[in-house]
This record gives sequence, structure tokens and C-alpha cells, in this order.
Amino acid sequence: QVQLVESGGGSVQTGGSLRLSCAASIYTYSSGCMGWFRQAPGKEREGVASIYIGGGGTNYADSVKGRFTISQDNAKNTVYLQMNNLKPEDTAMYYCAASRPTLRWYSCSRRQSEDFDYWGQGTQVTVSS
Repeated sequence: QVQLVESGGGSVQTGGSLRLSCAASIYTYSSGCMGWFRQAPGKEREGVASIYIGGGGTNYADSVKGRFTISQDNAKNTVYLQMNNLKPEDTAMYYCAASRPTLRWYSCSRRQSEDFDYWGQGTQVTVSS
């Protein structure tokens, strides 16, 4: 069973930055996909960014392109989401997710919840104007 622990959320003003971290409790995670999702009250969950562990390919929602960067540190089994130029509409609970190791890049790039098998508990991000 994979456990994911997010950290790094908080409250910032418009234009600020935060870096979210997601630590996976497995000794090695060398394939598959990891992603960041967010859900604001009354809205559907949105796939924000994904990274293909095997090849390093990344994909982003249009709403965050150019502002958010997903990256991985294989030695630490950790995935990060660097969020710059934050806007009030970025306010949401952010979740880290991991797929089974066999997930292919095509599915990883779609950032669909149903492709991810393991989820963290979430970390709140609040951006004030």
C-alpha cells in the first residue's frame, strides 16, 4: 500500500509563491505517474499537473501553465509542485496522487482522477486578493 503525505500548503497573497511536497512511503517508485489535483468548494476535482516517473514528461492544466512546475526527486521519493504568481482562483485543497507503476504516459498526461490509485490527505492553499 502506497502512502502519500503532502506538505507545504498555506495562505499567501496574490502573486505569491508556495511549494507543495508529496512524499511517497515506498522504497522505490521508478515508473508510473504522479499528479497534483485540486478541489475548491462546490467545484469538481481538477487535475493540475502530472509527471511521468519513468521518462520525466510533464503535463499541465491550461489554468496553471507558465505558473506551476511539477518535478521529482527520485532519491527522496518526493514530487513537488512549485506554484508561482498565485491567484485567488488557485484557492483549493490540493491532493497528491500516484498511479500504479504500469500506467502509460498517454494516460498520465490526461490527468484524470480515475487513472490514479493512491491519494494523499490533501493540503490547503488559500490565496487572498
